[in-house]
Amino acid sequence: MYASAQTVVRPCSENKLLISELETNSCPFLKKSIYGWTLINMDRLDKDILNRIQSKFPVTSRPFKVLGEEFSISEAAMIRRVERLVSDGYIRRLGASFDSKRLGFTSTLCAARVPSEKLEDFVDVLHSYQGITHNYRRVHEYNIWFTFIGESKEEILNNLADISKKTGIRDILNLPAKKSFKINVEFEI
Repeated sequence: MYASAQTVVRPCSENKLLISELETNSCPFLKKSIYGWTLINMDRLDKDILNRIQSKFPVTSRPFKVLGEEFSISEAAMIRRVERLVSDGYIRRLGASFDSKRLGFTSTLCAARVPSEKLEDFVDVLHSYQGITHNYRRVHEYNIWFTFIGESKEEILNNLADISKKTGIRDILNLPAKKSFKINVEFEI
């Protein structure tokens, strides 16, 4: 049995804000060539592991043992490789992705206009809310985007008002989806 894991492979991030590609002048993990961006400091096995765990992470009591057997390495060696890929910044998160709507929750996309001097404080407040699944910085007047999941629309609205009160940021857009599209994104590495 396999789960669709949310293994997010990101090229680089120097702090807790996810930095968009447009803002990244240099990245220690990428090399640009005429063919596009190439990941460096990874061997073929690392790339194969990342390709495998993006959407087919084993759901078992010892998933790294299963993966190790598949790639002909020990469970301990697999754990070390994945830990290194996390510490090197190639894997941001390794965890299950759930269909929140099917579980009775509601979600929304939010965008906030945050002055640069308040970015870190604003993001720290976001991180204190369990319903914030991820956030990222964009080059746009609405420069912080995040998703919020809650038991009801009212809970989300109350939490957004609370975030606004705690941070002093009044310009937060609530952009609930009108229609859902399931897009499975995998990156061949």
